[in-house]
Amino acid sequence: MGRRGSFVMFVVIVLTLLFAIVPMSMAQLRQDFYADVCPNVESIVRDTVTKKFRQTFVTVPATLRLFFHDCFVQGCDASVMIGSDGSNTVEKDHPDNLSLAGDGFDTVIKAKAAVDAVPECRNKVSCADILVMATRDVISLARGPSYAVELGRKDGLVSRASDVEGKLPKPSFNLNQLNAMFAANGLSQTDMIALSAAHTVGFSHCSKLANRIYNFSRTNPVDPTLNPTYASRLQEMCPRDVDPRIAINMDPNTPTRFDNMYFKNLQQGMGLFTSDQVLFSDTRSRPTVKVWAHSGQTFYTAFVTAMTKLGRVGVKTGSDGNIRTDCGAFNP
Repeated sequence: MGRRGSFVMFVVIVLTLLFAIVPMSMAQLRQDFYADVCPNVESIVRDTVTKKFRQTFVTVPATLRLFFHDCFVQGCDASVMIGSDGSNTVEKDHPDNLSLAGDGFDTVIKAKAAVDAVPECRNKVSCADILVMATRDVISLARGPSYAVELGRKDGLVSRASDVEGKLPKPSFNLNQLNAMFAANGLSQTDMIALSAAHTVGFSHCSKLANRIYNFSRTNPVDPTLNPTYASRLQEMCPRDVDPRIAINMDPNTPTRFDNMYFKNLQQGMGLFTSDQVLFSDTRSRPTVKVWAHSGQTFYTAFVTAMTKLGRVGVKTGSDGNIRTDCGAFNP
């Protein structure tokens, strides 16, 4: 074989190895995926999300949380949006998803309707991609970073509540548990810490933190990693006999702004969940918290990287999925 033949063979081997390393679904995602079939899709989605945001700020955390819960179960395929039909209990009806706020679902449904109202776009854009775009837009509207998103996902063909079990992080998780769950989705500890900062917006319910402020352990009824003043404030907002549906802000300082206050709060012992505060109390993750508490821009860069990687998890392409006409139901 001549020198030219050897070179060609080398290139073929390298390309083969690259395709073996990079999943085909990821390779098919690209920022201009809809350029030829629905060139204005991003502005259509953004306009709809902006209208929804002006109606209620809950749009921000609800959409962001919906995206996360979708991607961690069966991948980013909008399977979490499917409604039960009597013959199948779906993802959204699993106990871990019952607290997903309706505003997230409503945001995607309205954006899908706006996209499909444009004749050239009708039935061309997946609910999974609309959720990705809407998530980016709510973060930007909350004064967080804006970034380009990769598109080209199909909607999933399966949604089962049983698939949710053990796939979503619990408020009581320690660092090892968090790292293991995120690593199972191809995400590093740095990605995990960045994505945890989604708790800089939104709210939780008193029932999720009752153990931390009343029954942490025999020797410490209150979690000792909690700032004492903050713990007292939480007890005032969440007395023992409180309605478990009562909601409190995840970030007590800037709850409607997507910023790095989350990390500053952790430094003060003001992480709402054990899984939040452990990021500062564990020496393995503390340095990252300190850096991002000091530099919001550094955090934004890491967050965009993590969100891009999250958006590649379990992506469906080709015959593995389709484009739903109704985000809440499988196509007939």
